[in-house]
Amino acid sequence: MDDAAGPVPGPNEPGGSTDRPPVAPVTPSVPVAQQRVRGAEAAKLHLTLVLVLALCAVAFRFEIGRALGGNSLSWAYVFEWPMFAVFGLYMWWTLLHGGRPGRAADDAKGSRSTRTAKALDPKYAGMLEAWEAHQRELQAAQAEAEGREVPGPQTGSA
Repeated sequence: MDDAAGPVPGPNEPGGSTDRPPVAPVTPSVPVAQQRVRGAEAAKLHLTLVLVLALCAVAFRFEIGRALGGNSLSWAYVFEWPMFAVFGLYMWWTLLHGGRPGRAADDAKGSRSTRTAKALDPKYAGMLEAWEAHQRELQAAQAEAEGREVPGPQTGSA
């Protein structure tokens, strides 16, 4: 791949193609509500959270005892272990909800599932099309190398 070639011109730029169809907005292929972790994976996350919170509580209790006993360095750990517990809660929530912190309220309102992604700026349409063509070439080469059927050209319909 030649990086010196520069960006691909868009349809409104000199040298750009105007015979391309407009690029449709990208919409999620899987509804947001189905991306939440469930079943055994959720149980593992819950168990991990309980273990992390228990460890943080024990460590906090140990360090506060040392700090009150005169070890001044332990005061830093007295505040550090609760922060680890809060971070554990944040990570549990993020992993449980598919890496989407703070979207549970949006899902309850239904606003997230009905929204679509922003439309692509027309000046970048040529770049997007070139990237998608390159991705198709890579997928075809990988399928051919693995002995699978080469996927056909993708259409705009879902």
